[in-house]
Amino acid sequence: MRSESVVRRTEETAIEMEFSIDGSGQTAIHTGLGFLDHMLTLFTKHGRFDLTVECNGDIEVDQHHTVEDIGIVLGQAFNGSIGTKEGIERYATVSTPMDEALSTVSLDISGRPFLVYNVEGLKEKVGDFDTELVEEFFRAFVSHAKVTLHINLNYGKNSHHMIEAIFKGFGRALRLASVIDPDVKGIPSTKGIL
Repeated sequence: MRSESVVRRTEETAIEMEFSIDGSGQTAIHTGLGFLDHMLTLFTKHGRFDLTVECNGDIEVDQHHTVEDIGIVLGQAFNGSIGTKEGIERYATVSTPMDEALSTVSLDISGRPFLVYNVEGLKEKVGDFDTELVEEFFRAFVSHAKVTLHINLNYGKNSHHMIEAIFKGFGRALRLASVIDPDVKGIPSTKGIL
């Protein structure tokens, strides 16, 4: 099983995470932020990963530290669990509808962190969740997962649906790019390293 456990403790958050690429969608997620729990559950179920998260963050101050640090830890867990990258598909592009919203997520497990985030029209909050933190989560993830990630929101009206389409598509794309293809010999790069 390609899996990794990560513990991160700072003055702002304490996070324990277990992540498995080759899972079945099992979750136990407690971040202190209900909307983030929901999005991570969608990511896990649609990517068919297994994910356990326990986070105690300073959400009485702001949601930023918790969201960003969970992105960091998930990136570290993914990077640790993907291993040598031998035989992986490496690339994936997925379009995901959620009612009136449509997202397109493209991913390259390249070893080069880069985020393109073209998402417009979100309301400032969904419930009490600050929607600007969605970008911060993905920026933290790519920096530590060492992947290139393009997120495009094609259209949508309901902010919950728009973000949900993104997280579902992210899970599906990450799964497809991580799949081991028996026809891929070695590292899928002309450089011989990712």
